[in-house]
Amino acid sequence: MTRTFIALESNESLQGHLSGILCRMAQQLPGLRWVDPTGIHLTLAFLGELNDAQLSEVQEASAQAARTVSPFTYHLSHLGTFGSQRQPRVICVGIDVLTGQLAKLHRMLNQELPQRGFEIDTRPFSPHLTLARIKTPLTLEEQQRLQNLLANKRLIPSSAIYEVHGISVMKSELLRAGAKYTCLRDYPLGKP
Repeated sequence: MTRTFIALESNESLQGHLSGILCRMAQQLPGLRWVDPTGIHLTLAFLGELNDAQLSEVQEASAQAARTVSPFTYHLSHLGTFGSQRQPRVICVGIDVLTGQLAKLHRMLNQELPQRGFEIDTRPFSPHLTLARIKTPLTLEEQQRLQNLLANKRLIPSSAIYEVHGISVMKSELLRAGAKYTCLRDYPLGKP
C-alpha cells in the first residue's frame, strides 16, 4: 500500500523564498513544527493508502487531467491559517493564479478520479502551501505573535512568479522526523 496524493511540486526558486519566510516566522514562533521547504507542495488531491491497481488508476487520471491544461504561472498572495483564529491547525501561504488553469486542472482531476472509483474532497478548493502544522494549543503570546506575522505584508515576495509545467503523483511516508515525499510520476501539462 502506498500513501498517495497528487500535487504541484515546488521549484528551487520557490523553496528559497519559502525558506526565508519560514526562517523569519520560526524566530517569532520557535515552538511550532515548521515544514521542510524542500517538501512544500500544493496538494490537488489526497487519496490515502492505495494498492498497485489503484495507483495505476490514479496515474491514468493524472495523465488525462494534465493533458487538458496548459502550463500556467502563479504568485504567493498572503499568509493564512486553517482552523479557528485563536487555535489554528495549519499556517499556510495562499497563492494567486494569473489564469484559470489551476482551477481547470483541479476540476479535471475531480472528474477523472470518481470515474475510476475514488472519492474526492467536496470542500471548496483553496490552493495553498502549508508552512506549519499545529498539534497543541497556542499560548496567548504565541497567538498574538502569529496574528502580527499574518498582518505583516512584507513577509511575502509580491513580485516573484512561479511557473507550473506539470503535476506529480506523490508518495508520502510518515516518519518520526516528519513526512517524506517521493515523486512516483510526473505528467507534463498540455502534452498529448
